[in-house]
Amino acid sequence: MSTATAVRLAPPALDLDARLALVEAAMTVRLAEAAVAFEVNTAHLPGADPIPHIAEAPLLEPAATPSPYRTPLADLLHRARLRIEIDGWCRDAAFDEAGAVCPIQAIRVEARGDRDLAHDACVTLLDAIQDQFGDAETIPSWNAQQTSAGPVLAAFDRATHRAHARNR
Repeated sequence: MSTATAVRLAPPALDLDARLALVEAAMTVRLAEAAVAFEVNTAHLPGADPIPHIAEAPLLEPAATPSPYRTPLADLLHRARLRIEIDGWCRDAAFDEAGAVCPIQAIRVEARGDRDLAHDACVTLLDAIQDQFGDAETIPSWNAQQTSAGPVLAAFDRATHRAHARNR
């Protein structure tokens, strides 16, 4: 009679690029959370700037801004995030008369007709949302509960980093 013993293998060592990507993702999440905390803490102050801006970057079209991501899914999520930043965030509709867009509309516009890629981006975004908000059933229902674009942009950041880490 022989007995089997379990052998625990050490986790694989991450290379420098993987470690840097993890640190960047963690810092992005921390900065997004700090921005949300700042908005919450200053919401009662009349005339408070919602997020202090040290240096304003000129507004560019998303296509004119080079993407740091080379994989299709991460690149799409990054462009969709920029679309919301530039055009504005819409809460209760796909878009409004001022040109602001909801997260799904931003993905659709930036997918440029690639329905499969848009679908994968929506799934990745919903996964990133549900990591932080477990009760979120859909992107539109979660989006309608938000009071500012901050959490939406943070969700896009998490989804983009997830797609990048998975080389998608």
